[in-house]
Amino acid sequence: MFTGIIEELGKVQRIERGGKQQRITIGCSKILEDVHMGDSIAVNGVCLTVVEHSANGFSADVMNETFSRSSLGSLTVGSPVDLERAMAANGRFGGHIVSGHIDGTGKIKSIRQDGNAVWFEIKTDGKIMDGIVEKGSITIDGISLTVADVSRDSFKVSIIPHTLKETVLGHKKIGDVVNLENDVVGKYIKKFLGREEKCEENRLKELLMI
Repeated sequence: MFTGIIEELGKVQRIERGGKQQRITIGCSKILEDVHMGDSIAVNGVCLTVVEHSANGFSADVMNETFSRSSLGSLTVGSPVDLERAMAANGRFGGHIVSGHIDGTGKIKSIRQDGNAVWFEIKTDGKIMDGIVEKGSITIDGISLTVADVSRDSFKVSIIPHTLKETVLGHKKIGDVVNLENDVVGKYIKKFLGREEKCEENRLKELLMI
């Protein structure tokens, strides 16, 4: 489990695709302080497992499915990436509950300066939009953010200077693809309510057949 508080901005050192091995190697320093084989690290919000590590980076195996269904497929050597280690049991819960299992991607529709902040508008599909509420939480490339505005097919977040400096958002342009993860609490509530609605519908059908 993660919290969406980015610990370090890493850099892609190598991407191996094709054949039997699909692997990405990330250059970093801070998160290597206590890294072990098998540890979980969120890379742009995608939970990956450490399979190799050295003094200046780590490697993780990536499935074709992950490359194709996330923004990891658009990374190249030198690309900056958001990094976060799994939350320690005695750590502070600075963001919100983030699983590292993204729901899909979105595309940056607009970027607008507003004083010391910057507004990002993200366009995405209806399935993800259904789980987004104003003033609720959203994870963009692993960053825990608050939704400031919601429309039919897009939403907006306002980014402070610190977040722009310390995360990949400071490197993003209009048209770039980002990973999105809805608030997991909201997803569970939606699932349970859907089951209740289905049960009520079945009960009504049974009554009508009596």
